[in-house]
Amino acid sequence: MTRARFESAVKKLDETIPRLARHQIIVEMARIVASVGDGHTNIAPTRDPKIGFRAYPVRLYLFKDGLYVRAAARECAGLVGARVVRIGNAPWERAYDAVREIIGRDNEMDVKFFAPFLLAMPEVLHALGLVDDMESASFVAESHGKRKVAVLKPAGPAEMMAPDTDTSWLPRRDWEDARDGAQRPGPLWLKDPTNKFWLEYLPEARAVYVQFNQVGNKEEETVEAFAERLVALVEAEPVERLVLDLRLNRGGNGAFNRPLLRGIIQSRKVDQTGRLFAIVGRGTWSAAQMLVNDLERYTNVLFVGEPTGGRANAYGDSRRITLPNSGITVRVSTLWWQQDERDRRPWTAPQIAADLTFEDYRSNRDPALEAALSYVPGKPLSDLLREAVLAGDFRLASERYGQWRADPVHAYSSAETEVNGLGYALLADGRLDAALEIFRLNASAYPRSANVHDSLGEAYLARGDRDKAIRSYERALSLDPNLPSAAQALEKLRAR
Repeated sequence: MTRARFESAVKKLDETIPRLARHQIIVEMARIVASVGDGHTNIAPTRDPKIGFRAYPVRLYLFKDGLYVRAAARECAGLVGARVVRIGNAPWERAYDAVREIIGRDNEMDVKFFAPFLLAMPEVLHALGLVDDMESASFVAESHGKRKVAVLKPAGPAEMMAPDTDTSWLPRRDWEDARDGAQRPGPLWLKDPTNKFWLEYLPEARAVYVQFNQVGNKEEETVEAFAERLVALVEAEPVERLVLDLRLNRGGNGAFNRPLLRGIIQSRKVDQTGRLFAIVGRGTWSAAQMLVNDLERYTNVLFVGEPTGGRANAYGDSRRITLPNSGITVRVSTLWWQQDERDRRPWTAPQIAADLTFEDYRSNRDPALEAALSYVPGKPLSDLLREAVLAGDFRLASERYGQWRADPVHAYSSAETEVNGLGYALLADGRLDAALEIFRLNASAYPRSANVHDSLGEAYLARGDRDKAIRSYERALSLDPNLPSAAQALEKLRAR
């Protein structure tokens, strides 16, 4: 964020303050802070009791199939299990987009995490123009094909979030939850959210399930002692899989990741592809993201679930600033944590997508754990494509690539790097036609990737097709003007 843009936003707010109520001023300040584009820099009504915003007596969640009322106070029990259609005077999607702008975020998964809480706050909805009367807001919801309109009134102060663990799933007294009538027992991921770390051996699956909910020691046990206990269990039992659940882990002190990581690396019995899994999601953030980074870098882990709420390279270690007049807190990042300067991914994506639907939640199913326990490794995509192009069957290669990308399991996966690597391997072997086809497929699959078009240019150049090479390099530079390999290649080609 530039100084000019920041000062312009502050000046605009300052000019309108005389016409705004307190809650409107706070929401507009949150908008300015959120425009920095960093999850650790924020004004958070979910974390600061001094802000004092209230909540309607419903708990919302954005499942794979929509925004639902997953729990509610007894007086609103008729809404539990209903899909939200409108909030106030706007469709829920527009309300979601409006709330997005006041959320300090690393990526869109952060928005998915925080938006449902803010969409149940009267002051937020009113300040954003979504409701006219925050003391009496209409919610339109749909259940079993029928729509119902509920007029909600504030039910007291909003419950503040725990700092480093997502405890929002805990049952509340005198509330009803969509899971209350489930026939299955509760899923493991909701068994003990307040416990920083715990494990359970699953004999039928020959697996150890570990839930790591906060990066830090417990009073009665350190992370190092826990890791030793985990390693001992893996060695003592017929264990074929280790599943590390990080869905509820919002961070802590990243230094405490090391003993757990070391224990996993030393457990060669499970540190193998197809045996080590980490379940991640929108709540996996901050120091938990650091653990994800290390697992990706040093182990044979497969990620399951949905993308993380953090980025591999990210700002963190926020400092609190107490505003002198209002007394509310602004959190501001102080450090840049960098794994690899070339890593521009908005999140860490799972190789095995397993999003939670409302029906999964209502019936106590855990698709992520089921996916980890039932995983059977298949032939790598690069091998499938290599077989096809070496046989000269380019149509089969295209079909296989399309099938891989259309498979819901790969919803968040990118094959760009793997397929590009195959292209270069074929190029090195002198199989120019096969290499060119692979790079073409990749460029078609990832048209916005400068790197892919740069590689395609290299393949055309190897084939002696100067004009097509120039067009590919030009395309690469239009997507990334700072890509040196494309710029240098283009300069040489034009000089000729």
